[in-house]
Amino acid sequence: MKKAFITGITGQDGSYLAELLLCKGYAVHGLIRRSSTFNTDRIDHLFKDVHDPAAHLFLYYGDLSVSGQMTDLLHDIKPDEIYHLGAQSHVRVSFDMPEYTGDVTGLGTLRLLEAIRKTGIQARFYQASSSEMFGAAPPPQSEKTLFHPRSPYAAAKVYAYYIVKNYREAYNLFGCNGILFNHESPRRGETFVTRKITRAATRIKVGLQEKVFLGNLDAKRDWGYAGDYVEAMWLMLQQDEPDDYVVATGETHSVREFTEKVFQKLGLDWRDHVEIDPRYYRPTEVDVLLGDASKARKKLGWSPKVGFEQLIDMMVAADLEQAQKEKTLTDAGFTCEPKRILS
Repeated sequence: MKKAFITGITGQDGSYLAELLLCKGYAVHGLIRRSSTFNTDRIDHLFKDVHDPAAHLFLYYGDLSVSGQMTDLLHDIKPDEIYHLGAQSHVRVSFDMPEYTGDVTGLGTLRLLEAIRKTGIQARFYQASSSEMFGAAPPPQSEKTLFHPRSPYAAAKVYAYYIVKNYREAYNLFGCNGILFNHESPRRGETFVTRKITRAATRIKVGLQEKVFLGNLDAKRDWGYAGDYVEAMWLMLQQDEPDDYVVATGETHSVREFTEKVFQKLGLDWRDHVEIDPRYYRPTEVDVLLGDASKARKKLGWSPKVGFEQLIDMMVAADLEQAQKEKTLTDAGFTCEPKRILS
């Protein structure tokens, strides 16, 4: 049985990747952060008690800012594949927490690479790179496009990208960078703009709120489905040689268009419910991201299965079901306040 180690396993991508690997017969080991509240809701359906012989998912408390712990974990687990998805991944928050973002998102990658080198394990390594690294670079963006990061998050990801390439060349490590463009799902965090929109619109539909506050509606992104994109991660580590790949749909849509379609599917006019709040603007904006995934299509045989409209339908359906449950509880006298969103 192959063993995989996933950082960020409780996140959107981590949960879909864990599902995929378990279905392929892997034993999956995941890193989670200690919290006073449980933060494993995205993977609870996969978990079996460790005393159950059928358990193939194992979780460990840890922190990417602690290098010795990463070394000890990899030494004990000896994974065949490592998927490094853990990071401070919110672009707007990275402006408020630049030092923390650089430490976890940038140096966290180095700590894992050093753990591989020092333990001598023969593990294949996947680095979750980001389309945000392209920043102000003109579209379409491919593996040959020069990076022009426009946020502390993007700059940290650029460092992580190049340190993977360095360890690949210096130590013959099997390391791949997956440059993933925006990918969404019903499991997306509620502070990310797509989920913020679908969550708010469905609550508005059932009468639980009246407004949603957004930032730059003119920003354009290449949006795909996270469930499709984790398949590309796995495919990268199955190749004979390590390489770097852009993963994208090749279509771009504005935040305004996404918003309009979500409200339209609910029979609402978005202009009646959306207000602009300058606090959600970034100090430096990324105007257009549009990925050229020709290399991934050709070498990996990968292509997205879920389109833009289908993705919206999926997210709206999931959030509408949740909003209706909240409405039922509210009508019964229970208080269901939405989570406080700072950014």
